[in-house]
Amino acid sequence: MKLPPPQLREEDLKLAELILYVSHKCTNDLYFGATKLNKILYFSDFFAYGNWGKSITGAEYQNLANGPAPRHLLPVRETLEYRKELAIQPVRFNSGKTQHRTVPLREPDLSLFSGQEIALVDDVIKMLVNMDAQATSDLSHRMVGWKMTAVGETIPYATIFLSNEPLSDAEIKRGQEIAKGLGMVAA
Repeated sequence: MKLPPPQLREEDLKLAELILYVSHKCTNDLYFGATKLNKILYFSDFFAYGNWGKSITGAEYQNLANGPAPRHLLPVRETLEYRKELAIQPVRFNSGKTQHRTVPLREPDLSLFSGQEIALVDDVIKMLVNMDAQATSDLSHRMVGWKMTAVGETIPYATIFLSNEPLSDAEIKRGQEIAKGLGMVAA
């Protein structure tokens, strides 16, 4: 019995199209592979949430050893491959490592995105353009959401608002002013 072709879930459509878009935009990036794709998607979605209170794709991200990744990335990617809309190109390096590049086989449907969303994704791609997979992964490991979750756990979008950086004197003073205004005793 032949199985029916895999279908994308409605909630994964934007993720699928963004995978195609990012893959298209990164065609000439020598460092672009599976790890970098995951990080571009992560930073794009989390920066969007931080700026606008809503992610671009709505994807759920999980903590993986190499950093955050969309929980449904593999089934979405496999569906795109099955439909001949995306290919995976293995690129072997002299170091012995193999990069798995996603190669778009059709143009992405950008009608699902606002211009503001695409501009943010483009900014993330520019931010990471000269970084290899290890450097990109290391950058994602500095994010509080990845640090505070265990492997396999979901990274809450609201963690984009958390920081490990020490507070400046101005921030401490402002917090004390707010606490005083609320009738609270500042510690």
